Amino acid sequence: MILVCGETLIDLVHVDGEMWQALPGGSPANTAVALARLSTSTAMLARISSDAFGVRLRERLVGDGVDVRYVVTAAEQTSIAVVDLGDNGSARYSFYLRDTADWQWVTSDLPVAFDPSVTALHAGSMALLMPPGGVVLEAMLERERAQRVVSIDPNVRASICPDPQLYRETVERWLRLAHIVKASVDDVNWLYPDRSYADVLADWSTRGPSLVVFTRSANGALARLPSGLEVGVGGIDVEVVDTIGAGDTFTAGLLHALEEAGLLNVSALAQLTGEQIGEVLRFAVLASAVACTRAGSDPPYLTDLPALSN
Repeated sequence: MILVCGETLIDLVHVDGEMWQALPGGSPANTAVALARLSTSTAMLARISSDAFGVRLRERLVGDGVDVRYVVTAAEQTSIAVVDLGDNGSARYSFYLRDTADWQWVTSDLPVAFDPSVTALHAGSMALLMPPGGVVLEAMLERERAQRVVSIDPNVRASICPDPQLYRETVERWLRLAHIVKASVDDVNWLYPDRSYADVLADWSTRGPSLVVFTRSANGALARLPSGLEVGVGGIDVEVVDTIGAGDTFTAGLLHALEEAGLLNVSALAQLTGEQIGEVLRFAVLASAVACTRAGSDPPYLTDLPALSN
């Protein structure tokens, strides 16, 4: 089982004029749903409000087969992200997060130990960054790193921490906790405006992770191992509706493919081959491409993928 840790919030998506649509979102929650739709055993570790939005968010997880045994029912209100779409379907986010449910972690909210069936922890986005709970989740990942795979998606949100240096220092600290790190080239370019993403990829691969992956939008993805081996795959040409949840679906595709190949364990990750990396990257790119053909965060089911697999 893959346990996904982090926020589950409401995306208010601009539709037309004064019309906005409220949709379930949150990067980690999107990843959990995408994993479950790919038929991977998945659970969610989150603080979800008991308000009307929170009820909907929990229903979404349960409806898609995500195990909610580790979900904490929170008294605080649901976090909201306002999403505006560009002409090319790209999403721009602003957030309403003050004193909301997702960030109020305390140590007593977390299990002393996880069920042995939990083979990997995926964390990402804002939950690791936002006070006061971010440090609590980070300590949990540090505790668990020796026992199971840790995956992190920094998913940079400049509006939450507009200081690139502080954000960069935080992400580089997370690199020491993770076996797998996935980031977008847009994330990397914002964090390191004076460096090429190829240079950053090489740097990050020496800081602790067994696998570092950078997504390159329509141009596919590039991975690097600590040994210096790099593997890249191209993108898939699709008609883009929007990019909401596309990166989260890529993460889910990556983790699913590693799990299916028996590679989602610490020892196997340390011995990855170029052929194995290419296979998992191609699957992740495929899943992400299909997600881009759908409105909102609507990741594909496993049965949706073969039509684009050739």
